[in-house]
Amino acid sequence: MNTRISGSHLGSVATVAVALSLYVSSVLSQSVFDTGASSMVDWVLTIATPIAIIVVIGAGVAAMIGKITWSWVVGGLVGIGVIFGAPQIVPWVRDMFGV
Repeated sequence: MNTRISGSHLGSVATVAVALSLYVSSVLSQSVFDTGASSMVDWVLTIATPIAIIVVIGAGVAAMIGKITWSWVVGGLVGIGVIFGAPQIVPWVRDMFGV
């Protein structure tokens, strides 16, 4: 029984995480399209919330039956927290460094 996640899946997850974080950080910058961008972020988060719930459930079940390790589940939860917390994390980091 193979309990490893293939490199293509890991690369896909990493690509999506980087794209979302870049998208959110670009949206949070001040521009003329701030209102439209904010509504776009709200829409993306509305779509991503049920998907994240299903992924967490699936990862938990896969870890319980031994298909993946629990460290993958914890890593996924941290990643989801960072993605959904980005609108609060970015201003906090900017204030911390005075940017």
